[in-house]
Amino acid sequence: MSSQDIPEENLPAAQDAAHGAVDVADEKHPFADPGLPPHEHRIQDIDERAAKRSERTVALLFTVSMLATIGFIASFVAIPVDKSIYVWPLGHVGALNLALGLTLGLALFCIGAGAVHWGRTLMSDEELVQERHPIEAPADVRAQVFADFKQGAKESAIGRRKLIRNTMFGALTLVPLSGVVLLRDLGPLPEDKLRHTLWSKGKLLVNMNTHEPLRPSDVAVGSLTFAMPEGLEEHDHDFQNEIAKAALMVVRLEPGDIKDKQELEWSHEGIVAYSKICTHVGCPISLYEQQTHHVLCPCHQSTFDLSDGARVIFGPAGHALPQLRIGVNDEGYLEALGDFEEPVGPAFWERG
Repeated sequence: MSSQDIPEENLPAAQDAAHGAVDVADEKHPFADPGLPPHEHRIQDIDERAAKRSERTVALLFTVSMLATIGFIASFVAIPVDKSIYVWPLGHVGALNLALGLTLGLALFCIGAGAVHWGRTLMSDEELVQERHPIEAPADVRAQVFADFKQGAKESAIGRRKLIRNTMFGALTLVPLSGVVLLRDLGPLPEDKLRHTLWSKGKLLVNMNTHEPLRPSDVAVGSLTFAMPEGLEEHDHDFQNEIAKAALMVVRLEPGDIKDKQELEWSHEGIVAYSKICTHVGCPISLYEQQTHHVLCPCHQSTFDLSDGARVIFGPAGHALPQLRIGVNDEGYLEALGDFEEPVGPAFWERG
């Protein structure tokens, strides 16, 4: 028999008998009478019109939360970052920060206020005295928990109060969009920037150490030279980003040692230029074995054969190093004949 089957006037006595409640707790009767006052019904429990008013109030709060979230997104998109307004007594404040704070705060507050008002006015609020049990949960207790959960869901009227349910789901669905929109501040979308570097037709190869343009005579057989595009200076704002994509390894091989036909066509008198960025996780390659023409990435030991199209011969790298097509201009300097034919660095672009 549940508490609902017992007449209300006999419920306290039945609970005392079930739980062994006494005026003073002792070893034999560990549960003292808590002395709860008689239950007083809320107006919403006895007047459906009052319950409807509370339902509309909760729905209004959830709706305001949805509108505030929309306002947050609109403010983030429409208000310039550098715009300021005067607010007494704060003085001049950033309009964007003020709008974002107010709208997001209102959205979260209304969800909380709606949930609290729902619980205080429409959900069941009857006080029940329950004897404490050991920490372990027997099967009958677990069954009772599930039954209580179903009963609580039923008493919350979430199925019957569809207006509250729908507006609550709407508010909870929209609020996370505030965090998604904030991702815009992580930086502009890369678009196709990862697929291109500063290399273009006519750009001179500049020695990274001397910052002087390279001539074929500057590259000896068996030597390894690092180069970058002309016009790129270390004090430039985007130097690190650009050099991470455009850095070159320039090596001179005997033309007869070059096995790959395309590699030979894209070289000049045996001088080949390959991306310095490993195709595994983007580490800079710096180790060169003159006798084997192999270059080694120091991070995870990916090894590439520069005499055979810089293909991977060992390690976790996914594909060969991109080669830059080079030539010599009228002044005798090494120059690029275009950009890399494929993106440099890790193989993100091979995944779709």
